[in-house]
Amino acid sequence: MDLVSIRIITGDIARLVGFYEKATGVPAAWATEDFAELTTPRATLAIGSTRTVPLFAPGSARPADNHSVIIEFLVDDVDRVHADLAGFVPDFVTEPTTMPWGNRSLLLRDPDGNLVNFFTPVTPAAIAKFAR
Repeated sequence: MDLVSIRIITGDIARLVGFYEKATGVPAAWATEDFAELTTPRATLAIGSTRTVPLFAPGSARPADNHSVIIEFLVDDVDRVHADLAGFVPDFVTEPTTMPWGNRSLLLRDPDGNLVNFFTPVTPAAIAKFAR
């Protein structure tokens, strides 16, 4: 088994895709007007409109209703990302902070309220964990 993507369902796909393109610098590949993907070397963030939900099961997903998942992006310099996003993100959940497990993390919310973490490994153990 291989985890290949996480999908966000949104009521405003153009807004959310635009946010992630700006925040990550990764261009989206649009399959249809209701589905786009931002692909990185490690994983894909898929974004689907609410119109795609009935294809799986009506009512099975609700946009802007996430309270338990954090979408995480490994970046070279989290402090630079913070500076780059300072005029774009209206309110950060946390400023760059070094966590006990060795990552320096920046936590924010996307326009739908989903938590997003940009992080950079800073301790030898954390750096080794993410080395490629």
